[in-house]
Amino acid sequence: MFETGNDPVRLGLVASLNRPGGNVTGIAQLATELAPKRLELLHEMIPEAKILALIVDPTDPIVSENTTRGAQAAANRLGLELHILNVSNERDFDATFERLAQLRAGGLSISGGQFFNSRSNKLAAMALQHALPTIFPYRDLAAAGGLMSYGASITDAYRLAGIYTGRVLKGEKPADLPVQQATKVELTVNLKTAKAIGVTVPMSILGRADEVIE
Repeated sequence: MFETGNDPVRLGLVASLNRPGGNVTGIAQLATELAPKRLELLHEMIPEAKILALIVDPTDPIVSENTTRGAQAAANRLGLELHILNVSNERDFDATFERLAQLRAGGLSISGGQFFNSRSNKLAAMALQHALPTIFPYRDLAAAGGLMSYGASITDAYRLAGIYTGRVLKGEKPADLPVQQATKVELTVNLKTAKAIGVTVPMSILGRADEVIE
């Protein structure tokens, strides 16, 4: 049983979503598909910013390539200048934020992926230190001090995985259970961070937020 934000077919976990084959099935979250929406939300949060940036991990090409493609398409549609920065080592964080300042980036979007997710506290703290409005892919990163997050509900994905696990334990074969798509997404806004970096959160965003951290 797996739970992933990547394409399980491209990862080689299953033969197809409808007919997994083998002895494994699981839950696929919405992940890279949400990159355009994150950029749109960042633009809505800080409409005066015309230069934005996206940080991706080049050692995770499935995520980085799809995220870059979607975010760039959104930037073009919104008439924004988007800079893509590759980061795959925590030692590069200081230089990356210095580069963001040189580029005069008014906002930052963080890609999904294990590398960034496991360093949520560090990234949130640095974004706060540099007063850079930043959107993250998961709620935990906003709770750690990021300005906001928009991404798949991990709780919902685990719930679906638990249901499938129960069905397998009762005798159903994983090969006969199609990979489920976890489609629930969450928007989280951290008002404490917004106040600290001088950002006024539009009511249009507050009204849609699933969670507001005060």
